[in-house]
Amino acid sequence: MIAKPSFLIAAFAVAILVSATGISDAADAKAKAKAKRDPAFDAMTDDPKLPRVLLVGDSISIGYTVPVRNLLKDKANVHRIAENGGPTTNGLGKLQKWVAVGKWDVIHFNWGLHDLKFMDDGTRQVPIDAYEKNLRELVKQLKATGAKLIWCSTTPVPDAKMNPPRRNEDVIAYNVVAKKIMDENSIAIDDLYSYTLPKLADVQRLANVHYTDPGYEFLAKQVADSIQAALPKR
Repeated sequence: MIAKPSFLIAAFAVAILVSATGISDAADAKAKAKAKRDPAFDAMTDDPKLPRVLLVGDSISIGYTVPVRNLLKDKANVHRIAENGGPTTNGLGKLQKWVAVGKWDVIHFNWGLHDLKFMDDGTRQVPIDAYEKNLRELVKQLKATGAKLIWCSTTPVPDAKMNPPRRNEDVIAYNVVAKKIMDENSIAIDDLYSYTLPKLADVQRLANVHYTDPGYEFLAKQVADSIQAALPKR
């Protein structure tokens, strides 16, 4: 039996509607994903009259990037690496790419929170002896950029059950190792650990290594101050 033209037209209309709906859903999903993109990763347009600053670090640094930019507006072009810096092993694989995009006046950097976390097999992602070896190599590479370097100590871990597990006693131990390396290399230290610890209950999320929005503003104040002190005099 030959389908009537009206039936064919109706079927064709339904097919177009389904197709359009699929396209619309895909477009909506893409728009939502774009909307969720953290502004910390927005491309920066430099003011050529201002010094260039690079932030290197994990999700804690992602959280304070925008507030630091705001605090240093008209004082510095504040960039950050285009990802979560992760552990020192990730830094070793990618640092040259991160620092290759222009000349830097100041680099504010940190690794540690990912290195010391416990993996599923009960071992740390990067044991402390390997962390020291990796960090020494990263410092060597960073010094070669000619930038003024600022080490940022790893922020505290709350006394709570977390996934993945972390212990604050390890934060302290890894920070001690990092301080030794920075002292040996005459690198300034932004002691964000000591700055944050007394206010931890007010600025950190519950059972979480991350911070509230006001908490990131709090961290940014210290970070911006440490960077401003290292900026070339104008």
